[in-house]
Amino acid sequence: MTASETGPSERPPSRRPLVATVEQATRLTPRMVRVVLGGDDLREFSASEFSDHYVKLQLPPAGAPYGPPFDVEQIRAELPREQWPRTRTLTVRSWDAEQHRMTIDFVDHGDSGIVGPWAASARPGDLIQVRGAGGGYTPDPSADWHLMIGDASVLPAIAASLARVPANALVHALIEVEDAGEELALETEGDLHLTWLRRGDRPGADDLLLEAVTALAFPEGRVHVFLHGEAEMVRGVRRHLVVDRGIAAEQMSASGYWKRSRTDEGWREDKAEWKRLVAEDERASR
Repeated sequence: MTASETGPSERPPSRRPLVATVEQATRLTPRMVRVVLGGDDLREFSASEFSDHYVKLQLPPAGAPYGPPFDVEQIRAELPREQWPRTRTLTVRSWDAEQHRMTIDFVDHGDSGIVGPWAASARPGDLIQVRGAGGGYTPDPSADWHLMIGDASVLPAIAASLARVPANALVHALIEVEDAGEELALETEGDLHLTWLRRGDRPGADDLLLEAVTALAFPEGRVHVFLHGEAEMVRGVRRHLVVDRGIAAEQMSASGYWKRSRTDEGWREDKAEWKRLVAEDERASR
């Protein structure tokens, strides 16, 4: 889970990677695992002020002849590319500054990917390398209402952001999940109107969230939008918001966390083109 690509500027990650220790791993749903990290290194960790603050996890690929702690540049200089560590960006679900404990919720897609399988097999004592934190969004307390939109990968950021919504503030949250098994209890002091969109057998790249946002009767007043998730979904919904609803870019945090049919590395290669298309959408609204 990343910070906004079109919202506020990001805070640069810490230079020195930290090595965290798994203290607890709990399966929240069939597709989400919560991992609590601790260890002496996390005494140096400083959470960002944003509710969507994130860290970058550095993981060796399967079969790599090394483990944390490791020097990424040294590995890149000495080992073939297929053994280089992978970097994955995850939202910090919560940070306990007194106990120096970090909680991260991982989406588990079975054997696919690298970070989900790591979380699914994590046991107390396991080590992982961490860099960060960054972020770009916090619910604006002066907004008349809030709109939060995302898929299952965005649940941790939405949950963390709901905790920062002012008491009684109106919030509409639209979240796409595969089925009811992915739904989690979400807590907020705001006036939450929560809609779960169960994808079922529909392809994830369809317009389920776009249809729901288009059908939503927007309340009066200035909205603050948090729109994150699959890149093509984010672009489509963002275009609707800026072109059809007339919402200014300054009123939203919009970011593609991932892109269907692409690895994280492939998505990073595509981001420049995605940003160019988003800018075209922006011009179309003027």
